[in-house]
Amino acid sequence: MSWHLGRLAGFDIESSGLDVETDRIVTACVVQCGGGQPTVTASWLSDVGGMEIPKQASDIHKVTTEKARAEGKPAADVVADILAALGQVITAGIPVVAMNAPFDLTMLDREARRHGLAPLPSGFPVVDPLLLDRTVDRFRKGRRTLTDLCAHYKVPLGKAHTADADAIAACRVAWSLANRHWGIRETPLAELHQQQIGWQAAWADNHQSHLRKTNPAAVVRGEWPLLPQTESEAAR
Repeated sequence: MSWHLGRLAGFDIESSGLDVETDRIVTACVVQCGGGQPTVTASWLSDVGGMEIPKQASDIHKVTTEKARAEGKPAADVVADILAALGQVITAGIPVVAMNAPFDLTMLDREARRHGLAPLPSGFPVVDPLLLDRTVDRFRKGRRTLTDLCAHYKVPLGKAHTADADAIAACRVAWSLANRHWGIRETPLAELHQQQIGWQAAWADNHQSHLRKTNPAAVVRGEWPLLPQTESEAAR
């Protein structure tokens, strides 16, 4: 049976910003779906450890600093809960579906380290709809946000930029991608994971070369699905 017909676990984070090293998890969701079983969703709202949520971020996901502090669980508890939920998924051999995986998985990794928690183990299977779409339909024009991919693959999207809606939508896009592309659905998960590592590295190298035509200092990191922490970043 193709992997896309089995159980999938969508993972999504809405954050206080786009810097995985310094910004914080605001909301998160792990949703298990498919495989002929009921959908099971776990969601969290963090108090962000007392940090401020910039208006630019709250305008997108609609969680203000006041709401996070009033209704959110302690940040360390939220991170521990997310790690536990994903740990169960990994143990069960269910692939983690994450749109633009290096963002969500790296932010979770840094939050775990920030709170003295053990990060997720390495090597578990990850499916990244953004990376798959960018590879199988490389020359398609237009943006590739989750909203755009949902429109292209005719996938329903609930309230965009909420972790719950985005997590389930990522699974649906991954399913649709695999359903359309024989090579994606028939590749064993472990092999597909390794292919995505190579695809991301190739994309990053090409994109960096393009950016350096106008900005010689441009850097595009190509690690996937997690950005390793550098010594300077660890010292922050």
